[in-house]
Amino acid sequence: MLFLVVLITLPACTAQMDTTIKTLQIVAGENFWGNLVSQIGGSHVQVLSIVSDPNADPHEYESNTNDARAFDNADYVILNGAGYDSWGDKLLSASTKPNRRVLNVADLLGKKEGDNPHFWYNPAYVNQVTAKMEQDLIALDPANAAYYTDNYRSLQSSLSEYQNRISSIKQKFGGTKVAATEDIFAYIAAPAGLDLVSPPAFMAAVAEGNDPPASSVVEFENQLKGRDIKVLVYNKQTVTPLTENMKKLAADQGIPVIGITETIQPPDMSFQDWMNSEIIALENALSTKESGQ
Repeated sequence: MLFLVVLITLPACTAQMDTTIKTLQIVAGENFWGNLVSQIGGSHVQVLSIVSDPNADPHEYESNTNDARAFDNADYVILNGAGYDSWGDKLLSASTKPNRRVLNVADLLGKKEGDNPHFWYNPAYVNQVTAKMEQDLIALDPANAAYYTDNYRSLQSSLSEYQNRISSIKQKFGGTKVAATEDIFAYIAAPAGLDLVSPPAFMAAVAEGNDPPASSVVEFENQLKGRDIKVLVYNKQTVTPLTENMKKLAADQGIPVIGITETIQPPDMSFQDWMNSEIIALENALSTKESGQ
């Protein structure tokens, strides 16, 4: 019996076919923006968030050579802007990578230095920024557009939980007087319909690491002593003798005190879980005060 053996030789180039999957290198100034873009980018991105230390004040961050190297290699850079991470602007100006995209959140929102820079605490701003992130990822990597769109839609659905909870607070506690040691909380108080009565000069000064005007300190103390305020909110990452005194004064008056953080804490938590935990704490504090407990 005769067997015919046919040998087929494949071209050498077939065996060496390039199976590399493109991974976008992304640098975010802070971990709240980094976390959001990583959820949209998924397995097609590698994200480095520069500021994430729970024991540091982000306003006081100083960049280093590792940061500069990361900026040089980045395909996409996300900065908060409005003077919040001006160190990032300096690194960008010293780096000349072609075709790199930059998202300056303040510019996107029409904000400038001197405005309250804590944009990630505003739910509407978060939605606007994440929509831009999706657009930018698709522009950088159009072959995976459907993947980014699916992830973006999943993120929006997940974000709705804490955002709906804010709306619920407005329905239950709208008009309630609350206070905060700095203006980071203003972006939550407004959509929640809460009356943030603490002196703006006090909140802005503490946020910037400055001493508040003496008159604002006296005004704030009198507000707490008057017991009209139902909840005091403070930033755990900006602790000073003055803010500690305000916390103690509030506690002495039976006013619930809750802490929030400027960056995601713990750092491995998702943005939406972090926000949701803080909003739940706020809701519980308002409920406790309302019930007279």
